Amino acid sequence: MRIANIYAPGKLGLSFEIFPPKTPEGDESLWENVGRLAQFKPAFISCTYGAGGTTRTRTIELCREIQRRWNVAATAHFTCLGGTLTELREWLTQARDGGIANIMALRGDAPAGQTQFQQVAGGLKNANELVALIKAEFPEFGIGVAGYPEKHPEAPSLEVDMSNLARKVAAGGQAVYTQLFFDNESFLRFRDKCDKLGIKVPIIPGIMPILNVAQIKRITSMCGAMLPPWLANRLEAAQDDKDAQIKIGVDFATGQCQDLLDHGVPGIHFYVLNRSQACETILSTLGHLPLSNA
Repeated sequence: MRIANIYAPGKLGLSFEIFPPKTPEGDESLWENVGRLAQFKPAFISCTYGAGGTTRTRTIELCREIQRRWNVAATAHFTCLGGTLTELREWLTQARDGGIANIMALRGDAPAGQTQFQQVAGGLKNANELVALIKAEFPEFGIGVAGYPEKHPEAPSLEVDMSNLARKVAAGGQAVYTQLFFDNESFLRFRDKCDKLGIKVPIIPGIMPILNVAQIKRITSMCGAMLPPWLANRLEAAQDDKDAQIKIGVDFATGQCQDLLDHGVPGIHFYVLNRSQACETILSTLGHLPLSNA
């Protein structure tokens, strides 16, 4: 299913995000978990594109396999760090010829060892340029773009970041998928700002169920999301009990998702970290049962 056709009144658009594993054992575990998530009939499953284009081939391979095994639309992440304009077009051609349904068009993060984004010589500088390229030359793709309720870590202000988002949507972005957040008020304020700027495409909250306090602290330090002190304190108090940490994280995400649904979000995009159990519990608690149990 193309992104432009997913979000309709009265229907919740679910999506899950995975990343390419680094080992055969990781692949085996991934497919087991994706198979379980596919039973919830998501609108799509997306696969990330490593910093600096380190997984460019694997991303397409995994997306094709998702579509082949479960007949679920795949969304391939793609960044400006994919190379020169020629190389970007080559990758997009491979994705199109591989039957990929959607592209998540991103500027991309700096590779390991670099502290700032550096434009590839002969390439593109910003995500809006990548969106414009896809729309103009590969119109068969659905196009998703990223949004940051608490602003991108490199943006000087939220206002500047919102202007950047407006450019991405104007260039052809068909839905906005947000960075993870733990304060729903920040998302609702972000959604209101989008509306005031004339950004009328669906705004989809990105949710990451917390599984481990050390892991989530590392992730939030990189992406700039705020972990509420009271939640951090609860997780730290349970840091020696793995199951207790997962329960705290899953219970919090369940309440977060219910509140977002009460506020009329058209979909939820889950960052699953290649594991299905937390999302299975959340969705079942919310009344979204897998097809095998429906």
